[in-house]
Amino acid sequence: MGLLYDETARLDAAVHMHTYARKPVMFVRGQGMRLYDDEGREYLDFVSGIGAVNLGHAHPLVTAAVGGQMAKLVHVSNLYYVEHRDDLAEQLVALFGGDARVFFCNSGAEANEGAIKLARKWALENKPGATGVVTALRSFHGRTLATLAATGQPSKQESFRPLPEGFTHVPLNDIEALDEALDDQVCAVLLEPVQGEGGVWPCTAEYLAAARRLCDERSALLMFDEVQTGCYRTGPVFAHQDFGVKPDVMTLAKSLANGLPIGAVVARVEVADAFAPGDHGSTFGGGPVVCAAARATLTALADEGLGANASSAGSYLLQQLEGIASRTGAITDIRGIGLMVGVSLACPAAASVAAQALDEQLVVNSIGEDILRFLPPLLCTSEEIDTLLSTLERILAGVMDT
Repeated sequence: MGLLYDETARLDAAVHMHTYARKPVMFVRGQGMRLYDDEGREYLDFVSGIGAVNLGHAHPLVTAAVGGQMAKLVHVSNLYYVEHRDDLAEQLVALFGGDARVFFCNSGAEANEGAIKLARKWALENKPGATGVVTALRSFHGRTLATLAATGQPSKQESFRPLPEGFTHVPLNDIEALDEALDDQVCAVLLEPVQGEGGVWPCTAEYLAAARRLCDERSALLMFDEVQTGCYRTGPVFAHQDFGVKPDVMTLAKSLANGLPIGAVVARVEVADAFAPGDHGSTFGGGPVVCAAARATLTALADEGLGANASSAGSYLLQQLEGIASRTGAITDIRGIGLMVGVSLACPAAASVAAQALDEQLVVNSIGEDILRFLPPLLCTSEEIDTLLSTLERILAGVMDT
């Protein structure tokens, strides 16, 4: 490790709250699929900031948009009109399919918090007395108290009880359980089309269609958390479009501005109109710099055909992982859509495998004891995937031999 890394790690331990188990590397530069550490070593990035840098690092269109806006105006209150915000909202409404309005915030957790508030405000007029929200087990919706309560992972909740009430968790893809939970006290169902932090578990088309039908029958909103799946990660601009099921409310963040902090709640006009001035707000949400970055990001993703590349490269990655599974016996399950892929390992070695990969200048993500997750930038090529796979196979073969 270099002197810069050593000094930074020492200072980090002294002055930061210990909320992250940081990896032993300091990245100082990025370009496309590649990251560079403080000693100039090159890494292939198969995490992209946990799915936040879909365009790759240092994309020139985003860089120019941010730099140009920074030189003009960084911030004024949301009480005033600013450049880029309404144009970005118009882009999102069009991509959503029209008949919608947008609220901008700073993160996925804030977007989901806003969606929950909107659902409860909507229910005051449309389903009086209904405040409950149904989510799925293994889901992840954020770390604020309300979004943590919505998250279907008890291990993340225990230290922070009591949590806000009104959240019910049901098994993913279990239509009968969803039917039973969706009673007259429920105002909304909140689902990730593909669960991310839970380990990359896709919904089935049948399940999402049933969720849409049940919500319509029970006068509840169907809300999709597309914080990780949005912006072409799974192929289409939003993952739900691959399933043919449209939500009433959708949340976005992560890759919307290619790594800059922005979140969005997109809701059908009839639902969005439940919010009145003063019901919700954000000091920094929808600022001119991040909105300029998001406009550039969405334009570049579309112009460069990265949704199609996510589909084809993701299919190639899934296919090649099947080969590693059969040759090594180290992988028991492979799942994903587009360039959102997870594998379950035959033994609890995910953290060790990720650490060994980092030593060999590959950035991958471990979840829990036995899941590896791959979320590369959407410009990922088959050659870069081959580099990942050859190293991963060697590491996994070694794990099975020990």
